[in-house]
Amino acid sequence: MGFPDLGEVAGLKALNDWVTTRSYVESYSPSQADATCFEAIDSAPDAAQYPHAARWYKHIATYEAEFSGLAGDASKSYKSYGPEMVGGVASQPAGDGDEDVDLFGSDEEVDPEAERIREQRLADYKARKATKPQTVAKSVVILDVKPWDDETDMAALEAAVRGIERDGLVWGTSKLIAVGYGIKKLQLNVVVQDDKVSTQDLQDEIEGFEEYVQSSDIVAFQKL
Repeated sequence: MGFPDLGEVAGLKALNDWVTTRSYVESYSPSQADATCFEAIDSAPDAAQYPHAARWYKHIATYEAEFSGLAGDASKSYKSYGPEMVGGVASQPAGDGDEDVDLFGSDEEVDPEAERIREQRLADYKARKATKPQTVAKSVVILDVKPWDDETDMAALEAAVRGIERDGLVWGTSKLIAVGYGIKKLQLNVVVQDDKVSTQDLQDEIEGFEEYVQSSDIVAFQKL
């Protein structure tokens, strides 16, 4: 039972078939089953060849920064999930005269050749995973910073805000937007690395410039 090597064609085909009628590998919400299978795949499946697997992979990628918090047993192998039949063919028990080696059976007798192949594939998988670049979760945030009144020095306000420097924080473009009675608010684009920069902490620091800033708001937040 379970998926074959998800780094190979058979594994991707099995996954594609499995998620044809499912949003997730197991249950009705993202879980460690999805995280485990996702991490076993080297790169996004070809959408033309594996459309359902590609759709699933793209969706699960949005949760990558939250994998450690997903429900389920993170110690399980991806082979613990998936169909009992792979590619529409039931697993063949060893010793029935078939020359194909069943790597996923549970026979009591261990076939040395099958064991060698399994260990080699496991070693290859670990090597690929070790060299797989880690995706850094980032978000684009649009911030509104409101001054006290029309006499607030907006140039000084913006200089103070942009003076905030943190690892994982990149300031982008900005503009002044009229809000009435001669007052203008400052709107800035900023890219944050999710695991390094808290938007709440960032707002608290901005609002610490009490000489210039009355308040701040997040008007848009989008994952990259």
